[in-house]
Amino acid sequence: MITKQLANQIVEQTMLRLHRNINVIQTNGMILASGDRLRVDSIHEGAVVVAETREPLLITDENNHLFPKTKPGINLPIFFQQELVGVIGITGNPSEIEEIATLVQLTTEMMVYQALIASEREWERKMQEIVFKELMSGQPLQKVIFERINKIGFQNKPPFHTIMIELDPESKSYQTILQGIEHSFHHDSILVGHYQLKEHFILTSGLNEKAFQRKIVQLANILKKYNALPISIGKVVHSLDQVHHSYQTARIALEYGQRDRSILYFEEVELYSLLKKRDSQEAKNFTNRIVGALDEKLLFTLHTYFKCNQQLAVCAKNLEIHRHTLTYRLKKIHELTGYNPTLFQDAIVLQIALWMLDGFKFS
Repeated sequence: MITKQLANQIVEQTMLRLHRNINVIQTNGMILASGDRLRVDSIHEGAVVVAETREPLLITDENNHLFPKTKPGINLPIFFQQELVGVIGITGNPSEIEEIATLVQLTTEMMVYQALIASEREWERKMQEIVFKELMSGQPLQKVIFERINKIGFQNKPPFHTIMIELDPESKSYQTILQGIEHSFHHDSILVGHYQLKEHFILTSGLNEKAFQRKIVQLANILKKYNALPISIGKVVHSLDQVHHSYQTARIALEYGQRDRSILYFEEVELYSLLKKRDSQEAKNFTNRIVGALDEKLLFTLHTYFKCNQQLAVCAKNLEIHRHTLTYRLKKIHELTGYNPTLFQDAIVLQIALWMLDGFKFS
């Protein structure tokens, strides 16, 4: 698990302070790095024993003959999360270096920990980006996607919220911002990473609306310090195969939202964006959500009501129904859609949905 690059760093940094030769050795006994470059890629017999016993080994003048091609010194196991990942050897008289040996072991384990944790995070981010790109394809989700999702610990638990942020990977604060994002959602199940150009995504799983809004405000406060706003929020979805639609709505929010605001929501620009993109999936989703529950009779009633400028008497006469019947139908439309046709703001939403509705012909 210890790379040659990391091994060389350990040798360089440790020898700089101790002025003694250091060997970093793989668990199979192969020397990865050493202050004595002639020993690199050779087998250290003492390290083999340390790897087998997981215990320190002192090589002295008296037992040196048991370990061919080695020198007196102390060899200690290096652990990462209770797993043996290598051996560190300090050349010298064991009685003279025994006091510093434990310190060298601890320092080495700290360096290994920092390097491997950083490596694991980088691997996890790359895997998250791969998974997200697969979700963005819009293709039916394959079994391998769910295997990768399980491997990185992402919960397939609705609801799913998508967030888009524009970040420059070349900026000095880039890594700090990513860490801030991860900190904001530290106890939550998320995917986060770079998608394309300067686009960065955050996909959350299982957060209710109240908890999600609290996280967004916290994230906005962090990003504000680095001028990384606004945050763009897509439409919430309830299955992974709809995530690509949600992310598209986050893009739309950024495209049409007011860029001087900290947080942009798709719902705030939905109507405006629909007029710009009538044939889009978002337009179809909108019309279905608003008037999808209405049958042909109620749709025609609504159309006629608006055509009559919301005048009950005129509309009832045109429909050849009693005014009370018309009132009942309008109430039913309100119940099914959540929008009241008699209120100006609600009527706007219903009218636009009718204008954009496919497959319904009005006389």
